[in-house]
Amino acid sequence: MKKILFITIIGLLLISCGKDNYDSPSSIIEGKITYQGETLGLRGTGEAIKLQLYQDGYDKKDPVAVYVGQDGSFRSVLFNGEYKLVTSDRNGPWKNSRDTTYISLKGKATVELEVIPYFTITNETLKLNDNSYEITFDINQIVKEAKIAKVILLLSKTTFVDDANNILRQDITDNIKVGNNTFYVNISDNENVSKAKALFGRVGVLTEGADQAIYSKIERLR
Repeated sequence: MKKILFITIIGLLLISCGKDNYDSPSSIIEGKITYQGETLGLRGTGEAIKLQLYQDGYDKKDPVAVYVGQDGSFRSVLFNGEYKLVTSDRNGPWKNSRDTTYISLKGKATVELEVIPYFTITNETLKLNDNSYEITFDINQIVKEAKIAKVILLLSKTTFVDDANNILRQDITDNIKVGNNTFYVNISDNENVSKAKALFGRVGVLTEGADQAIYSKIERLR
């Protein structure tokens, strides 16, 4: 009886060791989210925006989550195979069109995922002085029926700048228009801003009904 038990334990250990010896995934899918060839500025903290990767031919049908950075880039380490890449349902500052991008992964694959944002931000100029923070920028309407919910003016002491990661946030809901806009924020009484050794600025535009804003590029101001 003891001999049988001993053999069983040894067998289980061998199986366990066999599992541990499997190779780890080493192939890479990387890319960026774009509109007309331009990378979009997004929120990159808190896993706020994610893509979904599906692989056919396996019992497990759950997607692999791929989180997107604030510069619109993404990266995932996987096994070689055939994959389908889609945006998450109603997640992101773009039209909710979940078109499938097919990827044949053999070592490395580079993907440019084209979306249709509700709005884009261009020609931004950010200025900082002792008393105010001034942002001038253009809002470009891409989706005809989209409506602006608000503009978000932001400062951060790190290179991560968005609606959740900042030391100054000012939401603007009035006098916003498609085209050129200029807004000011009084910073004279903001100790976090005055004491910050480094400051990075950005502006976002949130669309009505969207869960995420579109953002300008990050600019260092101090």
